[in-house]
Amino acid sequence: MNELGYALNTVFFLISGAMIMWMAAGFTALEAGSVRTKNVTEILTKNVALFAVASVAFLLCGYKIMYGWVEPAGHAMYADFFFQMVFVATAMSVVSGAVAERKKLWSFLIFSAVFAAVIYPLEGAWTWGGGFLSRLGFVDFAGAGIVHMTGACAALAAVLLIGPRDGKYDAHGNPQNIPGNCMPLVALGTLILWLGWFFFNGGSQLKFDTLSDASALAKIFVNTNMAASGGLLGAMIVSKLWTKRVVLNVTLNGALAGLVVITADPLSPSPEFAVLYGLLGGIVMPGAMTLLEKWGIDDPVGAISVHGVAGIIGLLLVPVFNTDATILAQLYGIGIIGGFVFTASYAVWFVLGKTIGIRVGQEEELVGSDMYEGTGNAYPEFMKKKRVIRRA
Repeated sequence: MNELGYALNTVFFLISGAMIMWMAAGFTALEAGSVRTKNVTEILTKNVALFAVASVAFLLCGYKIMYGWVEPAGHAMYADFFFQMVFVATAMSVVSGAVAERKKLWSFLIFSAVFAAVIYPLEGAWTWGGGFLSRLGFVDFAGAGIVHMTGACAALAAVLLIGPRDGKYDAHGNPQNIPGNCMPLVALGTLILWLGWFFFNGGSQLKFDTLSDASALAKIFVNTNMAASGGLLGAMIVSKLWTKRVVLNVTLNGALAGLVVITADPLSPSPEFAVLYGLLGGIVMPGAMTLLEKWGIDDPVGAISVHGVAGIIGLLLVPVFNTDATILAQLYGIGIIGGFVFTASYAVWFVLGKTIGIRVGQEEELVGSDMYEGTGNAYPEFMKKKRVIRRA
């Protein structure tokens, strides 16, 4: 039975990791639909490449820093590595959307390597690696802070340095709407992320070879779904009351905010409270997006609000039902992780900006990155038709 349990847990880790990797497809679709047609190819290239870069960097350096190459007791070591590897790629995907349409591809990939090799593994070692934050009582079951808030802090550092997109603000500093090119892709990406999140949270149970673990896994799946549903409904209601209409991207981000909130502890609350947790995230998220936008923080997909603000909310809710957590330890963890990741990321982005640069040129931003760093437009027939109409 011990050998059977080991085998089952190993396969579960591998399946969970593969499904979390599928979340990369969700981020790719969401971002590709949220940008303008002139930048779609570059967005696709960036999202596929960042997964490869993060994988290699985590293999060569990151996993050793975070956990060490030590054989786990209940599953295979390489299954553990694979599962942890897709988490760091997820965190990096959060950064990807926030800097869309004006960052340099190679600068982003260099940052991805540093992030996966050093920044993420260090804060991960302090928590999941058994470091000082875990010993102080900081609790983060599946990564609301360790993964999502971390990605948001790295994204915030980048956005502050790289600045907003041209045309995002008028002469008076008022934000202007820059709509994406394909809302069906955004909706599809959200649903893919929703699916992958079951394994993101469920896999963090780490095993399912006992009755108690299997029961916990079932509850985690249910709570994850209910929080997403609550978040979507909360954002939809706020959108209707605020703008008199249901704004799709706000509604979809509400579901993601609910998922981030419950990630901090998807096991302790009941499904009914999971709905309320998600509802809170969905209600707060639109206001956070609007406030950041007014402050000059241009985030095309709302990643900083969805993953950062909602991540903090989720971490602060953990002590409500989890007796192992205290509000003081949670605040301490939020401050340490957020402060370190933001400072380290800011330093890396700053050095990149002073050396090879982090923002594309003005002409490149106007024409679109696809014609410079990409291999051409993602929709060549459409673009060709536009050129013919202009000549006529």
